[in-house]
Amino acid sequence: MERTLVLVKPDAVKRGLSGEIIARLEKSGLKLVALKMLQANQVLASKHYAVHKERPFFNDLIQSITSAPIAAAIFEGDNAVKRARVVMGATNPANAEKGTIRGDLGLSIEANSVHGSDAIETALFESSLYFAECEVTEYNRE
Repeated sequence: MERTLVLVKPDAVKRGLSGEIIARLEKSGLKLVALKMLQANQVLASKHYAVHKERPFFNDLIQSITSAPIAAAIFEGDNAVKRARVVMGATNPANAEKGTIRGDLGLSIEANSVHGSDAIETALFESSLYFAECEVTEYNRE
């Protein structure tokens, strides 16, 4: 069973969209196995976005993700990474299909409401930044 990390970004948290975003992912058949709200600091944000450290937009990423609280979640299911990304839509809301989270709720490429891991390996790394293994639940859906 595959897991993926999803972050409801500050722009969406401030607009009261956390529940809707989580609900859309659950309605897609993914199982929510971890959830918390937190304020990301510079250290956490820098670790999360380390792959972009040399890119010109790195500081903007850090500033954005630390600007207000985020809701961090882990979802589980077959092909969880790919399925979550389909529900989220294209990174740039202008290119995201209607019916996707970013297509319906994203404001701009910077304020696109949600982050999702892009690969299984990335999901494992990113999840470990936000959750201890003991914070991830195991249960059966009925």
